[in-house]
Amino acid sequence: MPSVDGSPSMGTGSEAADSALPEEMQPPKPPGQHAVTVLWSFGKFLATLLPVYLAGYFGFSISLVLFGLMVYIGWKHSRNEKVMRLRSAMYLLENERAYTTARAFMSKQELPPWVNFPDVEKVEWMNKILQQAWPFVGQYLEKLLVETIAPAIRASNTHLQTLSFTKVNLGEKAMKVVGVKAHTEHDKRQVLLDLYISYAGDVEINVEIKKYFCKAGVKGIQLHGKLRVILEPLIGDVPLVGAITMFFIRRPKLDINWTGLTNMLDIPGLNAMSDTMIMDAIASYLVLPNRLTIPLVADLHVAQLRSPLPRGVVRIHLLEAEELTAKDTVIKGIIDGKSDPYAVLRVGTQTFTSHTVDSNLNPQWREMFEVIVHEVPGQELEVEVFDKDQNQDDFLGRVKMDLDVVHKARVLDEWLKLKDVTSGSIHLRLEWLSLLSSADRLSEVIQRNRNMTCKTGDPPSAAILSVYLDRAQDLPRKKGNKDPSPMVQLSVQDTTKESRICYLTSDPVWEDAFTFYIQDPRKQELDIHVKDDDRALSLGSLTIPLTRLLASPDLSMDQWFQLDISGRIYINAVLRVLYLNEDASLISPVSPHPPSPGAGHGDGGTTSEVAPREVGGAPKPEPTRPQQTTPDSDFASEGVLRIHLVEASNLIAKDNFIGGMVKGKSDPYVKIRVAGVTFRSHTIKENLNPSWNELYEIILTQLPGQEIQFELFDKDLDQDDFLGRFKLNLREIISTQFTDEWYTLNDVKSGRVHLVMEWLPTVSESARLNQILQYQAQQQYQNKAVPSAAVLFVYLERAHGLPLKKNGKEPKVGAEISLRAMSYKTKVCERSTSPRWDEAFHFLVRDPKEELLIVKLSHSWGQAMGTVVLPLREVLSEQGLVLDRWLNLNGALPESQILLRATLKMLNTQLAVCPSGVSSDTTGEGSEERDHVIHRRDTEPNLRHRSPLSQLGGQSPGQVKLQIGYSTEENRLFITVLSCRGLPACGSAKDSSDPYVSFILLPDKNRTTKRKTITKKRDLNPEFNERFDFDFTLEECMQRRLDLTVKNNVSFMSRERELIGKLQLDLDQIDLENGDTQWYDLVEETN
Repeated sequence: MPSVDGSPSMGTGSEAADSALPEEMQPPKPPGQHAVTVLWSFGKFLATLLPVYLAGYFGFSISLVLFGLMVYIGWKHSRNEKVMRLRSAMYLLENERAYTTARAFMSKQELPPWVNFPDVEKVEWMNKILQQAWPFVGQYLEKLLVETIAPAIRASNTHLQTLSFTKVNLGEKAMKVVGVKAHTEHDKRQVLLDLYISYAGDVEINVEIKKYFCKAGVKGIQLHGKLRVILEPLIGDVPLVGAITMFFIRRPKLDINWTGLTNMLDIPGLNAMSDTMIMDAIASYLVLPNRLTIPLVADLHVAQLRSPLPRGVVRIHLLEAEELTAKDTVIKGIIDGKSDPYAVLRVGTQTFTSHTVDSNLNPQWREMFEVIVHEVPGQELEVEVFDKDQNQDDFLGRVKMDLDVVHKARVLDEWLKLKDVTSGSIHLRLEWLSLLSSADRLSEVIQRNRNMTCKTGDPPSAAILSVYLDRAQDLPRKKGNKDPSPMVQLSVQDTTKESRICYLTSDPVWEDAFTFYIQDPRKQELDIHVKDDDRALSLGSLTIPLTRLLASPDLSMDQWFQLDISGRIYINAVLRVLYLNEDASLISPVSPHPPSPGAGHGDGGTTSEVAPREVGGAPKPEPTRPQQTTPDSDFASEGVLRIHLVEASNLIAKDNFIGGMVKGKSDPYVKIRVAGVTFRSHTIKENLNPSWNELYEIILTQLPGQEIQFELFDKDLDQDDFLGRFKLNLREIISTQFTDEWYTLNDVKSGRVHLVMEWLPTVSESARLNQILQYQAQQQYQNKAVPSAAVLFVYLERAHGLPLKKNGKEPKVGAEISLRAMSYKTKVCERSTSPRWDEAFHFLVRDPKEELLIVKLSHSWGQAMGTVVLPLREVLSEQGLVLDRWLNLNGALPESQILLRATLKMLNTQLAVCPSGVSSDTTGEGSEERDHVIHRRDTEPNLRHRSPLSQLGGQSPGQVKLQIGYSTEENRLFITVLSCRGLPACGSAKDSSDPYVSFILLPDKNRTTKRKTITKKRDLNPEFNERFDFDFTLEECMQRRLDLTVKNNVSFMSRERELIGKLQLDLDQIDLENGDTQWYDLVEETN
């Protein structure tokens, strides 16, 4: 099970030094330079003797001279080795193919990754592009250092005000990508690449501080590592990728050749310290859990990409080891002794050390550790065992494992053979803890943790808290009216973490992420202290009880918080419950070992809850099949977007005659693109005001940056003519949940499209099914579409006991899942009678009482292996509308089964709650029922505007759209008149009006409370978008009534109708602090 380290070996160390440049590549010396070389060597010899003479002259101890000589020799040796490694690495990169061919029978570690691993591809074309673009990369770096970084350094410290970069040259050696591995099987919404990069460059960067006559620099750098690049989210528009995220999963190997004053960093002792400090600086930006995110589109949640939630938590039970190597020998190895073993566990930057078991080759630790996993596949668990000694600890073996294996197995209980030693095995139990966004199982998790005993000091965690510290505003100034340099301390119980420092600002932006283990969120709280960089001056504090997160939707809070002194801070806090599925698959040991006679128990006494074998030597447990599936936490979280394409008006005429002298019509149709899916309406012949009345539905994940694109075309025999386009942001539709709007076409002179769109969240309740089905039966659309009633989410995990092929071989099994005309296919697994897919699918369901889900298994899509037919009415009868169990296969062996989860969720459409004609009913029982619905669900869009205009009565005076709210920062009431629609024609042309809106805030009837919009000529659906502000307190606003009138602008002597409609609205009925935007029905004037 341990994975082989696939990081590239690029010729560092002593072996690389043996492959130095050949003699013929050494540059020849000019003939006239020999004498100068001799004189220079003589001068250096005298300079070497000078310290000895000075020491004797001034009477210093000879030990100082010897110490200085030792330091010089060590520095010289370290520097020569570094130069040799750099030259060797350059030579290897330039002659990689010849070197690999000549050494084809080397060990695996010495070969590049594209030779070791077939799924790692060699990308010479990318290296050619990098080589061609390298000079321009150098120009950009020079500009960045000189124009951006240097001024920032000079401003940070008064002693560095004369700093400047005197030379910036990236050299001719470009960075190379020695292999690329693509992961596309884990998440369909992203592309994940592993780039094995290697850079051995002749870069030269010199820095000078003129004030102190100080020069320093770098001349040559080596950097080797595996860089992960994630392209996400994938979007259905150019550039197809929302952002690029990159990071190193493990720390890369770094080697720097210093020049000038920084030559001292090559002194033994200082070189390791300096390299560690530089690697720490790189790790703070580019090594997990830190990431570099480059957004490519607007309106993107960069914080979610830069600091995403962990994939999970792995609980590691370090149980025991046996047959370890004896290192504490007696009489120079003649008599074998014992060892004092301890283990070091590493996952990325997380490191843990067990206690030491004295004099035992079969130690038992029984310790538990928890590690946060950010990336699978990729992150590895490395366990190294050492023998504790007084001077230097002896190595007893190591083992590595990719945590993706634990992610798939959920529970892994194995004996693992130790590598790089002659004998020894270690027993681990690894548990994958999923992150739940609901607190339903919190009490169960806490109770289970209380029953767990282990030797570690920290109790098991019940949850993790992820805090994204974004920014703060209006922090108090220091004495003397100086800007502070704020940093933040975040504490949960005894754990405290600090943010970086933002210098000299009252509005800092940190953008730091932190993660805390939580034992019981019902009793713990998060303490936040904003301090100046000296940690003494407090700038504000805040305490957030975690019970607030438990009461929040999705266990998260994303908002501004007020600090106690002054200012406010923006924090995104997310709580996730750590849940271990009891029925997860338990993998038995691959190399079981019987207990050795007399096996020691360490210092015994306290044991973990895990008992892999009995004390008496009973065999380890057999593999057990899980009884339920274990999908990811985001399974069944999608929603449905419903698009009703109603009509269009005032389109451009494209079918002209006689060279455009005679105006014709157009044959319009619409293309709708969203999330990579394209819908097309039918074509309406010769109509500039077409009515389609078509319905489209699509299942979507709420990803940032998604847009819906609408394009209109005129159907022609040759090439279709363009009639306009517009785009809508999906996030805005999700936030409003319902829109009924006319949208103006862009890139053309005229034209509008009428759309009714609804975002349908899914709910796990079947009580409204009959009501939804009744609503379906009342709808009729031109494209014969039937609105869906539910979404079926299917998670196919595995199969068991499948029959062999006729030739006796195990089958390569794939599964086809279908519902009505929609079908999906899984991947084809390798030969096995118990294949595992771990794939999720979803279907739109019209009537769950009648439809069937069919799962067909086959060998390579040929020979049938069995079928499952699942009526959805069985899912309706399950608790929570979730069916999760083994299902028998028809047409296979009696023991053949598949493990499947089917989750049915109803579409929470409000149109099935509110009758379609409500908006025109302003009196009687219909009005009372409508007001009751709005009051009961005050968080949803007002249902009064949800009827298409075609259903408004002939005498209706239309509707007006207003935005009304109160700004607490400005202490102002604002009323925005957005638009009107469905206004009756009042003008002389009998087909239009010249509308405007006027209103007054009663009870005052003076100029200060009267407002009026501009007049829109000949428009029955005018758009005003005019805002009016009033200097009222919030209490005064609650006592006022809005008296609004929509009028037709007529001349003084005209007999045309002036009044179109009126609206009266009490402001105390509106949530002014949060603002309210909705359509209101106009009524005709009554006496």
